[in-house]
Amino acid sequence: MTIEILRRATSRARLSAIAEGQFGDMVKAVVDVERRVMAIGGELHADEEAALIEDGSAQEHLWGINLYPAEREDAWIEFDSLINVRPSQGNRSRNVEDRALQDRIRQVVTTLVEG
Repeated sequence: MTIEILRRATSRARLSAIAEGQFGDMVKAVVDVERRVMAIGGELHADEEAALIEDGSAQEHLWGINLYPAEREDAWIEFDSLINVRPSQGNRSRNVEDRALQDRIRQVVTTLVEG
């Protein structure tokens, strides 16, 4: 599947269709918390990260997540990706550790995914 950069809202149904074609119930995504865009459709978070950097994003604003379109509430966003390991930014694990940053990511996802 081709990596797509979302600048406008898409539906959960569309994410479900992408998930079925890739990982079954999950879509990998990378969110730019500054530009408020999100890349989807990559096999690896690193591929989506590269697409966003090529599109003008700065790496320090990019965070990898997994989306589970069938889930609801907070369970549908998982803050887990190898690209999140950034000791220089105070994030020492695959998970986004900063709650305020998690909230910023949720805001972007909520804006870009309807339903």
